[in-house]
Amino acid sequence: MKAFVISGPQQAGVEDVEPPTAGPGELVIDVARAGICGTDIEFYTGEMQYLHDGQTSYPIRIGHEWMGTVSAVGEGVDATWIGRRVTGDTMLGCGECHRCRTGYHHVCEFRTELGIRGGRPGALAEQVAFPAHYLHALPDSVTDAAGALVEPGGNAWRSVEAAGLREGDRVLVLGPGTIGLLCAMFARAVGAEVHLMGRSGRSLEFARTFEFDGVWTEDDLPALRWDAVIEASNALHLPAKALELVEPGKRVVYVGLAGSPSLIDSRRLVLGDLTAVGILGASAGLAPTIRSYASGTVDPTPLIAATVALDEVAGVLAGERRSNAASGPKIHVEIAR
Repeated sequence: MKAFVISGPQQAGVEDVEPPTAGPGELVIDVARAGICGTDIEFYTGEMQYLHDGQTSYPIRIGHEWMGTVSAVGEGVDATWIGRRVTGDTMLGCGECHRCRTGYHHVCEFRTELGIRGGRPGALAEQVAFPAHYLHALPDSVTDAAGALVEPGGNAWRSVEAAGLREGDRVLVLGPGTIGLLCAMFARAVGAEVHLMGRSGRSLEFARTFEFDGVWTEDDLPALRWDAVIEASNALHLPAKALELVEPGKRVVYVGLAGSPSLIDSRRLVLGDLTAVGILGASAGLAPTIRSYASGTVDPTPLIAATVALDEVAGVLAGERRSNAASGPKIHVEIAR
């Protein structure tokens, strides 16, 4: 089958590989659509931290935002999965340790991460093998495009839940990328007043098309009361800035990651009686995200700027952008068989 493989920094392309088989507890999925995210770009450039601390190595078959149709099942898997449209978790725990047994498989020390960690091949391929335990069915009302946006949506849903927002609260989201915009959508769905802050330019102009309550740069951000701040950027200084902005006694949620360590002042955290929450992965947010997409409460599809073929992925990772691409932050890949 065809699969996209990164063999080293700046070295990637489509290769012919052996198709997967469904081992015990697994299924084979015919991938229909997958998304490209910042993690994939870091693997292409060689900047991804997992490459430097030994948690993964080249060659890598990326792809962790995806949807497809089950075509085969392995031993112990219900055959009624065959023919169903599905997506799944990125974080695949060992299933045996204390963290997995108590609902924290996404931080299992022995986990693999689809297309990211531990050598498990990802979904930028015609087929992918996947453990049934971590699978989620997609209802007919969730399109293929939305299905491949469930994984980033789950990260955003968890971030908004961690912010503890109630109707009428005012939230500031830092970073108008895919996760930040999805955070803003989920926050608006719970009745919050939603503001975004980012750099000037195309990303802010695009954010304004959603008619949130405010879209700002750091220079023109008004001095308002922020009942929660969700930090969804990759800017080195904004984790500390989030603590300065948020109302005392309230919450800061960190879901973005800078390329190098970003520092916060714990004195500000303590003296403000603040709660700071880190979000890793979409796991607990996948099911509620699917429900939100299915009901139309949140529609993620305007975020898709373009849909490309598998043999165009290397160019996307290298920074190429179609001249006819829309303004959204997300590029999708349609997998042709």
